[in-house]
Amino acid sequence: MANVILVSVLSMGGLSLLLGAGLAYASKKFAVETDPRVDEINEVLPGANCGACGYPGCSGLAGAIVEGKAPVNACLVGGPAVAQKIAEIMGVSAVEDTKEKKVARVLCQGGINEAKFKADYHGVKTCRAAAMVNGGPKACPFACIGFGDCAKVCPVGAITMSENGLPVIDEEKCTGCGLCVKECPKMVISLSPERNEVHVRCRATLKGKDTRDVCKVGCIACKQCEKVCPFDAIHVVNNVAVIDYDKCRNCMLCVEKCPTKTITSLFPARKKAVINDNCIGCTICAKNCPVNAISGEVKKKHEVNQELCIGCSICAEKCPKDAIVMVREKYNKNGGSCGDCAEAK
Repeated sequence: MANVILVSVLSMGGLSLLLGAGLAYASKKFAVETDPRVDEINEVLPGANCGACGYPGCSGLAGAIVEGKAPVNACLVGGPAVAQKIAEIMGVSAVEDTKEKKVARVLCQGGINEAKFKADYHGVKTCRAAAMVNGGPKACPFACIGFGDCAKVCPVGAITMSENGLPVIDEEKCTGCGLCVKECPKMVISLSPERNEVHVRCRATLKGKDTRDVCKVGCIACKQCEKVCPFDAIHVVNNVAVIDYDKCRNCMLCVEKCPTKTITSLFPARKKAVINDNCIGCTICAKNCPVNAISGEVKKKHEVNQELCIGCSICAEKCPKDAIVMVREKYNKNGGSCGDCAEAK
């Protein structure tokens, strides 16, 4: 019996050695050499492995860049700084990003204090899970559920959840990768150009009365914004206001007119036109001002009536002498103006 066991052990041991040697030979014979630049680029990438670039993690993107399948600026999280380092590794010029920067914006203000609840939810605390149970706990079918799925997937920590149960996005940190947009089951987060200051913070297509019944700050399709906009930039479509950003000039008239405060601005005050000494009195600004806020005699410096100016910037764009600048009142991030705070750009 002992001899049988000994033979079995020796046979298995010999077979293992033989297979091991075969694998070692195969690994060398069929080894695929890795371009060292892949590892170098992988070291430069932020390591978020978020997939926003469309590749399976940072290592997948590094390989794609080396193979020429992805540009050196494919990492949205890393931004221009990372793109420059990768370009140096690849021995090429950094690809200039000519696209306007986009950031994520939340299109819902129906938090715990504003939205009506139809039920208590005691399941898994994720937005996707809650949405599968009768559309979520809030009475408005379009409302943010508020469990923070968006914050969890943000690779740069640009999203936090407020005490009111709504996402708060730090636009300085946001890279516009769009992962939060994809993650939100209610589609209340969207990407829009950074320069767009005015936003309709509601997506509810319910009739006005029905929206009012479920949310204090929802769009009620009153069309007051349409009537006050001098640029035809906002219209009520399917019971909710929609801004045409190709026409919008951030004048904030719709923000001031909205009875439910559904339309908001990033800043508490609009920019105002100021005419400097370069003015030659050509009257072009006065002729193009949509609210007749500019006056003055020919060949003399003109003046802006600050009470009438809506900050549309048309006068500054038309001025042939760059004599008009747009200036915003200094403000603080908690709202309101102050003498010693930073000036909004």
